[in-house]
Amino acid sequence: MILKFLRLLKILRVATKYGLDEIAISGLKVPRTAKLIDTVIFWRDISAPRGLRLRLALEELGPIFVKFGQVLSTRRDLMPPDIADELARLQDRVPPFDSDVAIRQITKSLGAHPEQLFASFERDPVASASIAQVHFAVLKNGREVAVKVLRPGMKKTIDEDVALMHVAAGWIERLWAESKRLKPREVVGEFDKYLHDELDLMREAANASQLRRNFADSKLLMVPEMYWDYCSSDVIVMERMHGIPVSQIERLAAEGVDLRKLSSDGVEIFFTQVFRDGFFHADMHPGNILVSIAPETFGRYIALDFGIMGTLNDFDKDYLSQNFLAFFQRDYKRVAEAHIESGWAPPETRVDELEAAVRACCEPIFDRPLKDISFGQILLRLFQTSRRFNVEVQPQLVLLQKTLLNIEGLGRQLDPNLDLWKTAKPYLERWMGEQVGIRGFVERLKAEAPRFAHIFPQLPRLVHRALEQVQPNGSDTELLKMLVLEQRRTNRLLAFVAYFVAALGLGLAAIQLYVRYHAAG
Repeated sequence: MILKFLRLLKILRVATKYGLDEIAISGLKVPRTAKLIDTVIFWRDISAPRGLRLRLALEELGPIFVKFGQVLSTRRDLMPPDIADELARLQDRVPPFDSDVAIRQITKSLGAHPEQLFASFERDPVASASIAQVHFAVLKNGREVAVKVLRPGMKKTIDEDVALMHVAAGWIERLWAESKRLKPREVVGEFDKYLHDELDLMREAANASQLRRNFADSKLLMVPEMYWDYCSSDVIVMERMHGIPVSQIERLAAEGVDLRKLSSDGVEIFFTQVFRDGFFHADMHPGNILVSIAPETFGRYIALDFGIMGTLNDFDKDYLSQNFLAFFQRDYKRVAEAHIESGWAPPETRVDELEAAVRACCEPIFDRPLKDISFGQILLRLFQTSRRFNVEVQPQLVLLQKTLLNIEGLGRQLDPNLDLWKTAKPYLERWMGEQVGIRGFVERLKAEAPRFAHIFPQLPRLVHRALEQVQPNGSDTELLKMLVLEQRRTNRLLAFVAYFVAALGLGLAAIQLYVRYHAAG
């Protein structure tokens, strides 16, 4: 209890130091006299922009608050643009924890000392973040691996800091005039779930395994293999990946990597994850992406760190694909209609008004290279439009928005002249053709086939039972007799088909035995 109180005092001290009270009180439901008192009592330099002061305060409060700021930076539908832009600059600048502590964590989680588990283990970590740090090692079979170790004591620290955030969210909701739009309780709850998901490294390993399986036949993306015998909730061991960080443009160019192809490949990988799989890497900042320069995999992307993954269901994918395609075709009326049909915009919304608003947001960016476009500004205008028309921003699309901003930054670095629309449009058209054409029909039929195989043999019996339960009136008697006769014919036909298939199977088995017998002779 005392530690919680001391932590609260530190938070209040840092908030006062950077003038966070001045940022908050500007929107509080308090009289002007209270604002005057606040100005008079606290003598400090708060001349810096409010976004900068907030970022510095979060960095001083530690890694949990830094992560909270990173999550807030993705909610441009809730944050003012100056604050969202500044929070987007937050980075995990966390010193590594002691290597002896990491070794104890590995020994406890995997049941053996690293010297027993590995042929060699590097004590000095190669990377350190707020949740975990990474050591390189070599398995006894000679395979190079990366060992990710959870930072000890994180669950307790997270629980304490998030509990204070919940309290603060409650006060903000009571006092701040903008709280209804900001939804502080929901934002903190979303952050709470996000953090606790990251604490389970087995979840990250499973995410990586799924993404690797999705791109098993791809020539565009590589995902490290997980070694499940060495994985637990606190420690995971994965294939060590070799490559150049995607942000090191000069090194990539010197190695002969085609940067234009790399940028277009990145767009295809993004749309493949979103629309084909509905499962996408949602933390695609340059620190988590390498490019292979090995001869057999030259120029392929390498994905790392799978703690944050986004998922979309079939409805979300269908909605997004319709919107993207209509957007690329400049069919703003269809965009407006899709919003209303999906229920994201109120049913009383006028299509023509929403169409005009979307056109005003999107039309200026067409036929322009990526270097002349800012997705941040586009998203900001779209969110302003959504608030005007009471469009609900769906939580599952927040990570997608964050990933899209990462793609923008990556594209600007690799090929500023990339035309994102021309690159993405053929892929989306092909995907839509697969979904609504003959191929899509066949694929859905294949997916439903196991259910049909279970239900179809029971169908005659179920129909017969239903007909027996019908109490016929005079005029329906003849019709009922005809239905029963037709059902009996169907039964005989199905029985014949079943006997034929059984006989065919026995015949093939007999032929196979005959061939084996003579081959053995």
